Amino acid sequence: MTDTITPIPVSNKANILLEEARSAHEKYLIKQQDADLEKAIECYIDAIKINPALSESYYRLASLLLIKGQISIDGAIEQCKTALTLEPDNVNAHIYSGYFQCLNGNFEEAEKEFKLAVSNSGINSARPRLFLSKVLFTRIKNHDSSVKVLMKFMYYFLSGSMMIMWDCPSLKMFCKFLANDFSVFSYKTLGETFEKMKLFPSALEAYSKGLEKTSQGNLFYQKMGDLSLECNDIEASLECYKKAYELNPTDREVLIKLATINQTYFPEDVDTTIDYYNSLLEFGIDLDKIYYELGHLYLNKADKIHAVTAFKLAQEINPENPYYNNSLAYAYIKAELYDDAIEYYQLAIKLNPDAEWTSIVCHALGAIYAEVKNNFDAAEATFNAGIVLDPKNVDIQLSLGDLYMSQGDLDKAIKTYCDAIAVEPENYLTYAKTGLALWEKDYLEESIVAFHKSIELNPDFEIAQNNLGVVYLDGLGDPKESVEYFKNAININPNYTLAYFNLGRAYQAIGDKALAAEYFQLTMDLNKITQEMADKEIRERLYGLFE
Repeated sequence: MTDTITPIPVSNKANILLEEARSAHEKYLIKQQDADLEKAIECYIDAIKINPALSESYYRLASLLLIKGQISIDGAIEQCKTALTLEPDNVNAHIYSGYFQCLNGNFEEAEKEFKLAVSNSGINSARPRLFLSKVLFTRIKNHDSSVKVLMKFMYYFLSGSMMIMWDCPSLKMFCKFLANDFSVFSYKTLGETFEKMKLFPSALEAYSKGLEKTSQGNLFYQKMGDLSLECNDIEASLECYKKAYELNPTDREVLIKLATINQTYFPEDVDTTIDYYNSLLEFGIDLDKIYYELGHLYLNKADKIHAVTAFKLAQEINPENPYYNNSLAYAYIKAELYDDAIEYYQLAIKLNPDAEWTSIVCHALGAIYAEVKNNFDAAEATFNAGIVLDPKNVDIQLSLGDLYMSQGDLDKAIKTYCDAIAVEPENYLTYAKTGLALWEKDYLEESIVAFHKSIELNPDFEIAQNNLGVVYLDGLGDPKESVEYFKNAININPNYTLAYFNLGRAYQAIGDKALAAEYFQLTMDLNKITQEMADKEIRERLYGLFE
């Protein structure tokens, strides 16, 4: 024998749903969390579907849909009219209708609605009286300051303030707010106190209790996230912020923290960080900064088109920002749009926020002139401008020296490299470049000194090792001395094709054809991968050994 299940009457189902909606609505007003908002909307809609005669569902649903932006103010007013059609004396329907009329700027209609609410409320008319006083105060601010309006304002404001003690629904909600706020304050203060005392586990426990005992999950997840971040527990911090964001997706501060942490500590997860920044765009605040960050993220993905678009949007919002112009220029380089890059580099240089920074931009622009446009005069002028801005910028001095080298102006190249040495005497690269220029100028002894200094500063710099070997081999005619340096270069970089070739030449000069052939063959094999040399030159050397 089985028990029979008595079906719930339709009216009871609607009332149950309405009660669930009220509860979620109330929680939303206290906690401001989207999950409660969504539940309240869903329950109000379901209650209306089951019993369309429930007037309360219409005006309360209208207020929540208006918050979500799913209906207009006119739509909310229409929902209130429906509620009043079903229940003309419903006080709350008149209050909501008056409130929506205020939002719509219809103050006369709002005044009528609040007066009807007052007349239908009796001793519990505190709320509509206070709302009505607010409407009258708005009229006063709008220069309707007649004695009659002023007296009415004073009457409704004072009577509403006195009668609030008899307004049970308002008192009930006020007590709930007060109790919740006191609990939030207690746990928050306790946790912050423990934090100041560096008792982090106790602080975390206090915040966890606050999360459990109060309705402010968003707040306490943030506090736990901040604390975890301070303790360098990045993953725990990220999880807390994610939970806080789930509870309230409209919290911009939490979204900023999520984007920043993900970008800083999880650079490989670029797509998630991009999603966070795109969500931040919806707030309409600091759009240029967000587009700027998005541009860098798209560059990390090698998404050149989106990077250019993002930086361009940032630059259009704030065209006087030199950093936006510089980043846009760099994105154009990645997209191989060099003329556009030159334009925005020039703008960045013109804005010149800082001499040292602008010198770096001059370096980038000069490199385009030299390497892409083959405009050596423009490159020289731009490099020199950068050096004037920052005489300590060794990198731009080296690039200027390289420019002179490419033009065969060895005297200027040597002078520029020596200027770089004067600025940064412990820079191994400056000595290596100086050594090469001196070698090209046939200053052999000076070249050897420069290369030895470069190797002394950085023994693992294979290019200096190889070039010093070349000076001994081809300059001083000392192949035995050169072997050591070629071998050093190969030990440092086993894929250094030119060093194998030079070692083969050294053994050839010594007269050891077998070793010379071995290294020429190694050069040929390796060059198939590196494509560092012309195969013809290697073959001629190898076959020439046996002629």
